[in-house]
Amino acid sequence: MDSDGFRSWRQGLGLKQKDAADRLGLKKRVIQYYEKGDRDGKRVEIPRSVELACFALSLGVERYDGRMLPRGAGDLLPSARPFAPSAVDD
Repeated sequence: MDSDGFRSWRQGLGLKQKDAADRLGLKKRVIQYYEKGDRDGKRVEIPRSVELACFALSLGVERYDGRMLPRGAGDLLPSARPFAPSAVDD
């Protein structure tokens, strides 16, 4: 995620910089650095953990309890067995 993408994410959710900082557990000044793309002339890279937190917030996820999440539709079924069509006598 680059600085423009970060700003677009925040604005897309209708968040002010302070709101984004609060939801990400950061200081408002850090949000400003991320959106500017540099701090005192040095490039600021947005950490992957912040990128993933932005993604989660975009999906409406506010908290995570550490439970394993399904990786696909098959993981949602009680017993994920491959489909085996029944034999039909002609």
